[in-house]
Amino acid sequence: MESTVTTATSGEKIWGGDNEPMGANYGKLMMWFFIVSDALTFSGFLAAYGFSRFKFIETWPIADEVFTHFPFFHGVDAPMYYVALMTFILIFSSVTMVLAVDAGHQMKKDKVVLYMFLTILGGAIFVGSQAWEWKNFIKGEYGAVETKGGSLLQFVDKEGKRVALADFASSANAGREQLTKSKGMWFMSEAPLASYSVAQVQAGFKANPELLVRTEVITKDKKKTVLSRAQSEAMLTDAHYVVEGANLVRNEYGSKLFANFFFFITGFHGFHVFSGVIINVIIFFNVLVGTYEKRKSYEMVEKVGLYWHFVDLVWVFVFTVFYLA
Repeated sequence: MESTVTTATSGEKIWGGDNEPMGANYGKLMMWFFIVSDALTFSGFLAAYGFSRFKFIETWPIADEVFTHFPFFHGVDAPMYYVALMTFILIFSSVTMVLAVDAGHQMKKDKVVLYMFLTILGGAIFVGSQAWEWKNFIKGEYGAVETKGGSLLQFVDKEGKRVALADFASSANAGREQLTKSKGMWFMSEAPLASYSVAQVQAGFKANPELLVRTEVITKDKKKTVLSRAQSEAMLTDAHYVVEGANLVRNEYGSKLFANFFFFITGFHGFHVFSGVIINVIIFFNVLVGTYEKRKSYEMVEKVGLYWHFVDLVWVFVFTVFYLA
């Protein structure tokens, strides 16, 4: 029996939503509820990132110096180019999803198949690109040294150009062997040792008088502070740990929180994109076998389209706040 609310005078029908309030069926409405709740989650993450960045603004890494890699162009300085390409690919996949939804409304199966395939391809490329970006971020390129007080020291030449540890660190064997069970140390283990010891870096720096130390502190002109040769030598005597790449404990780029937020926020978004690709693949095969043709409706394509547009929109905010701001 239909339940309605009427006015006392005219009998006008106030509520007639039944199981489709606001003109949307239950499934689509629940997708909107999920999107809103997930948007609040991402908002909290980005807000935390913003507060942390401005709290440690003087030592926060410069994105243009961190994300400089481009596939198949080793050694080429291409700041933010590949991240921009990833963003374009993801946004373009949102366009193809719009075309797939529109083709579904017109009951054009072949076009739905084509545009869904392009959407899946774009999402897969983005996830693969993000994995490649993570690999380079974790591996690092130049290396740095951490002092006992926690300050990060990078190395540059007299022109201010970054110099990698591999270019000057002494090759003399001044380190020790890694503690591993395979060497009979059954109850001893540790994180992988750096390629060079502090002593090797100090010896190499001393043998190359043209090198200088650059601290993580950013000046007013948005550049890292470069010390004089005397100041560099004095600062380097306090070094106690060689840092290569980034992890959840320390990173060669600057503030430790930067790596934590990078892994968490981009990883959380990457998980959403990966989940969206899997869901799109399932819907894609349902389209191929004619499931929605038989139902006379491609509404499921529209539902996953809502999720995909949300994922794309979130990345626009992540890209703006994390990479550009």
